[in-house]
Amino acid sequence: QVQLVESGGGLVQAGGSLRLSCAASGRTFSSYAMGWFRQATGKEREFVAGVTQLANVRDYASFVKGRFTISRDDPKNTVYLQMNSLKPEDTAVYYCAAHPRLSMLQNYEFDYRGQGTQVTVSS
Repeated sequence: QVQLVESGGGLVQAGGSLRLSCAASGRTFSSYAMGWFRQATGKEREFVAGVTQLANVRDYASFVKGRFTISRDDPKNTVYLQMNSLKPEDTAVYYCAAHPRLSMLQNYEFDYRGQGTQVTVSS
């Protein structure tokens, strides 16, 4: 069993930055691909970014490329999402999820997911 807990959300002005963290329990974190997703009120969930085991591959949604960076620290059982140049349309609940395969995460197949952290970007 793996538990995922997100942190780092908050209120920021447009153009600002935030770094989200997703801390995982358990000893098998390194065996999972990890992803960040978001869901704004009244909208469908979206894949934001994903990283494979050993961080060999990183993938991003087109709307965050060049602004967001996903990284992982396996000894700390943590995955991060550095968000720069934030826009009001980035406002959403952000959550992390785990699956052994990144391709499955991109199809919203999760073995585990966290509860999420709110990100609000003011104009």
